[in-house]
Amino acid sequence: MSRVHTIDLARLGLAPGQGARLEVEIGADSLEIGGSRYAFDPGGTPARVDLSRTAAGYALRLRYAGVLAGPCVRCLAEAEMPVEVDVREVDQPGTQDEELTSPYVENGDLDLSAWAHDALVLAVPQQVLCRDDCAGLCAVCGESLNQAPEGAHEHPREPDPRWAKLRDLQ
Repeated sequence: MSRVHTIDLARLGLAPGQGARLEVEIGADSLEIGGSRYAFDPGGTPARVDLSRTAAGYALRLRYAGVLAGPCVRCLAEAEMPVEVDVREVDQPGTQDEELTSPYVENGDLDLSAWAHDALVLAVPQQVLCRDDCAGLCAVCGESLNQAPEGAHEHPREPDPRWAKLRDLQ
């Protein structure tokens, strides 16, 4: 399976009502989210592209899955989580309706790389965690709270400097 970046839709020769299924390999680049870099199955990801010719354009569907790897947003440890992508696009050239034109189809070419990248960004969960119950880092010393027994990691409270004059009265 070779890596595909664009698909020439006209070259498929689909008549209205016909469809095609393509098994392709896409190269999902790494993502930068919140200043952290996340990798998605480097080396290529198998994907399925379903294309249907409509009376005036195309209905498109892209599906693939893989593992996203990068830092946990709470404790910065390495995190890996499965991500599944299943997205659809419609392209009806010549219409003024933005809902019926795909930004990934231009002059009959489907930009599969851009579509796969944008779909991956939208499929990434809001928080990438190393585990569901990640306790994060201590706000005082920065130690990972995942290794500390519960309640064992505490720091003495510093007195509030706004009350210093009252302490002097005693």
